[in-house]
Amino acid sequence: MIYFVIIPKIFLWIRRQLRFMNFETYRIFYYTARYKNITGAAKALFLTQPTVSHAIAGLEKELGCQLFIRSKKGVQMTPEAELLYRHLSKAFQHVEDGEQSLRDHLSLSEGQIRIGASETTLHYFLLPYLEQFRAAYPHIRLKISNTTTPAALHALREHAIDFAVIIAPVADDSIEIHELLEIRDIFIAGPQFSQLKDTPLHLSDLNAYPIVSMEPGTGTREHLEHIFASFGCHLTPDIELATTDLITPMVSHNLGIGFVPYSFAESSLINGSVFQLNIVDPIPRRSICIAVNKEFPLSVAAGKMVGLLGVT
Repeated sequence: MIYFVIIPKIFLWIRRQLRFMNFETYRIFYYTARYKNITGAAKALFLTQPTVSHAIAGLEKELGCQLFIRSKKGVQMTPEAELLYRHLSKAFQHVEDGEQSLRDHLSLSEGQIRIGASETTLHYFLLPYLEQFRAAYPHIRLKISNTTTPAALHALREHAIDFAVIIAPVADDSIEIHELLEIRDIFIAGPQFSQLKDTPLHLSDLNAYPIVSMEPGTGTREHLEHIFASFGCHLTPDIELATTDLITPMVSHNLGIGFVPYSFAESSLINGSVFQLNIVDPIPRRSICIAVNKEFPLSVAAGKMVGLLGVT
């Protein structure tokens, strides 16, 4: 009966004393109780036996109770030590689980990479690298947001993604840009516009024809508007699309003149369903880039992926 009255009082007093003892002291107590042996605890913690014995003696003095009964076979916990151990074992199990998770994270045995990528970069550049990374690190989850360049940059600023694969140019002081590959954009037309084939054309000449373009809010649309504006022209598309891969089929069906990266139209150029217009005005080149937030360091997994993409 006395036991059940004393123990709660001791426990409450111990809780008040916890803040005065350092983590390492309780770690030594935990391993001593776990191994029931000072020698075993010392080996597990890479400490000397006198260091462990001294720490236990200090803890007993600080808490005002005996924690272990020493014998030739090792140590036996007192009721007070058993009470303390029940609570500390839960805490140290969390610590060990956390350490193991961190080891798995650092060894790429687990983890997640969040990538924001525009449709153009996925189609034109990213997919083969995702395949390589997946083969090398099968336990890393890949969360890919297929979005526009402006939306990817917004997600990067909000730390909703680890990095973005986008199309430059980009003007943002908070974003670090690494250019990887140049893109060549071209204007294409279908058979119904054959009179334009091989004819030198200025951008202003295109205002006389229907234009197939990406919708507002996309990086490609902003780029095209900038090109037209730089030559004193206003872009007024007749057809606006959400995805770049639909532009070439629209053009091949004679619905207008399209503006696409060369790779999106290459097969149609080869089979003759579309042809490239001869635009004499210089078209600024764009680049596929890796964008990272300067304020947030990359995880080990994200760093590996970025390195695979060519960023050193």
